[in-house]
Amino acid sequence: MSNNIVIAIDGYSSCGKSTLAKALAKKLHFIYIDSGAMYRAVTLYFLRNHVDLTNHEQIAEALKNIHLNFHSRDYQTHITLNDEEVSEEIRQMPVSDKVSEVAALREVRHEMVKQQQRMGRSKNIVMDGRDIGTTVFPDATLKIFMTADPKVRAERRFKELQEKNPNITLEEVFENIAHRDYQDTTRAESPLVRAPDAIILDNTNMTPDQQLQFALDKVEPLLS
Repeated sequence: MSNNIVIAIDGYSSCGKSTLAKALAKKLHFIYIDSGAMYRAVTLYFLRNHVDLTNHEQIAEALKNIHLNFHSRDYQTHITLNDEEVSEEIRQMPVSDKVSEVAALREVRHEMVKQQQRMGRSKNIVMDGRDIGTTVFPDATLKIFMTADPKVRAERRFKELQEKNPNITLEEVFENIAHRDYQDTTRAESPLVRAPDAIILDNTNMTPDQQLQFALDKVEPLLS
């Protein structure tokens, strides 16, 4: 086991995991790794290349051609898919509608977990996702499990998406979140569950600053 610090943030979709993870990484000068963006980028590649999600040979072949990288610019983390910047495109609804299905595939999860573990071996990192504290880093230094009222989560996500897609409805977003919750918690491969040693953070009535302070209060004793 290396001496680097790994902070694992898991939880439901649209709980603000990325917001917290980015803010925490920036405050602590750690590397932020957005595991959800990795699954979204794989989903984008599969959609573009019409990969049949029931064809294991096609999936395995496609994964060989996917190269993901993170880089920082203007204090933001960006992801590239085969050297193409896709940070905006992976957040659109076509990807959101398919990402849980793609992320449930055994081959995809095994490949992404390998890449994530490699990233966490030599650096202090904050990583958010669905199975970071249970599967990717079961020995993480600190585990936080985020949750919030589904209606509040839908409203937050709706506000984000409305700027880019004025035609989207709150009902569509709510249905998408409910569907993803069901897929994430019932899939056979690394389902979304709280690790027994994870601290629960319910941010239904919290501001981003309040949730950051909550996390910092848990992290700081571990740094001394």
